[in-house]
Amino acid sequence: MANTVFQNTSISSEIQPPDRIRRLVWKLSIATLILMAIGSATRVMNAGLACPDWPLCYGKLVPTAQMNLQVFLEWFHRLDAALIGFGALALSGLSWWYRRELPKWLPIAATFALGLIVFQGILGGLTVTQLLRFDIVTAHLGTALLFFTTLLVIGCSMMPYKGTGNVGKLPWVGLTAAILVYLQSLIGGLVASQWALHQCFGGAQLCTVMNSHIAGVVPPTLATLTLVILAWRTSALHPMLRNLANWAGICVIAQIAVGVATFRLHLQVEPLTVTHQAIAATLLGILIAFTVLAFRDRHSQKTTHTLIPSSNL
Repeated sequence: MANTVFQNTSISSEIQPPDRIRRLVWKLSIATLILMAIGSATRVMNAGLACPDWPLCYGKLVPTAQMNLQVFLEWFHRLDAALIGFGALALSGLSWWYRRELPKWLPIAATFALGLIVFQGILGGLTVTQLLRFDIVTAHLGTALLFFTTLLVIGCSMMPYKGTGNVGKLPWVGLTAAILVYLQSLIGGLVASQWALHQCFGGAQLCTVMNSHIAGVVPPTLATLTLVILAWRTSALHPMLRNLANWAGICVIAQIAVGVATFRLHLQVEPLTVTHQAIAATLLGILIAFTVLAFRDRHSQKTTHTLIPSSNL
């Protein structure tokens, strides 16, 4: 009897495959967010070519002789990217290994994430070999954000969540806001990779690119604020959705404030520029999480209505 109780306790305490994969996904999501912030710091510190070769740095795994701040940023950026790559490989492998105990879509989604990280590695190499060509740098950022989004979709789809069935059009508003923030981030990547702000102030060049980023603030800001207002006005909304909407509003306000400060200071304060990029990625992540959970809420509402047929009077 005692042995049976001990076995049942050990089985229940063992981490199940869905929980193990969900924890790995959240760790990879945090590491990816940090990686994008480090990548932004690498760019603003002019450290993108601090390591002249790829994938090694000065032909070494750890270039101790050449190490300075710029070399460290580029080297650590590559190290973090490599760790995330191994994590994505583990995620895909575990998803296929435990596929009978997991949702059918998970192995495919994990493989898609692995494909993105492989493509991201190729773009990282081209960024160095092509001497920071602006279109490759922008694609590098766009792929990183897409990988980050994929991880969040997986994580939010697997987390325990029971909706209230009262979301209305919020899922579609959240999706619209997320798409607009993603597109605005790509435009911001073009501005950064071409140093459009410096060139516009210095010689009135690339002002169209810079102004498009400034004007592009309006659509995602309006969409996000609409989401916040609708969340406030929706009764019986799940507390998690309400909190995510509030954080999205805070991120929008902070992003605008940091963006104005960055513009007025002509990108002379590097931490502000890095913060601007980090808040944008965080806002995107919050909107993705809100959208996935809101669609789950909407789906549970439809399922409940299907299971409970209306009675004939």
